[in-house]
Amino acid sequence: MASTKKKTPPAPERAAPPNPPSRPSKELNVFANPHPKRDYLLQFQVPEFTCHCPLTGQPDFAHFVIEMVPDQWCVELKSLKMYMWSFRDEGAFHEAVTNQILDDIVKVTQPRFARIKARWYVRGGIYTNVVVEHRKKGWKPLPPVEFGASFPQETGLLGS
Repeated sequence: MASTKKKTPPAPERAAPPNPPSRPSKELNVFANPHPKRDYLLQFQVPEFTCHCPLTGQPDFAHFVIEMVPDQWCVELKSLKMYMWSFRDEGAFHEAVTNQILDDIVKVTQPRFARIKARWYVRGGIYTNVVVEHRKKGWKPLPPVEFGASFPQETGLLGS
C-alpha cells in the first residue's frame, strides 16, 4: 500500500539582506578631523577584545583603551570595531598585538599623539597590562586642565 503522506516542499532560500552582516576586517577607515587646529583627546574603550595564545591556543581577553590626539584624520568607529574583531581567531602575544594595533592606527591616522592601554584578564594567576605610545615628532601637549575631585574622570568601567 502506497503512503498517502504528502512531502513538504523545501523552504525557499532566504534572499541576502540588502546590507550584509558585518564581518571582521583589517581595514581601518578614516575621516577628516573636523577641528584640526585644536588639540583634543579621543578615547575609545574596547572591553571585549579577544585573541588566542599562540602557544596554547587558549583564548585571551582584554580591555583596550585607545587614546589619541588627532591631527588631520580620525579613525571611523565601525571600521575600528571590525578591525578589533578581526583578531578573535588569531594567535598573538599580548605585547605583539598591542604594538601592532598602535602601529596600524598610527599608519592610517598619523595622530599627534596616541596611547593604547591593554588590560589583559588573568591567565595562570597573572594579569598583564601593556601600555604603548606614539608621539608625532615636534608635538608638545599643552598643560592639562585639572578639575579635581569635584569633576571625576569618566572611564566607562563600573567601579573604576
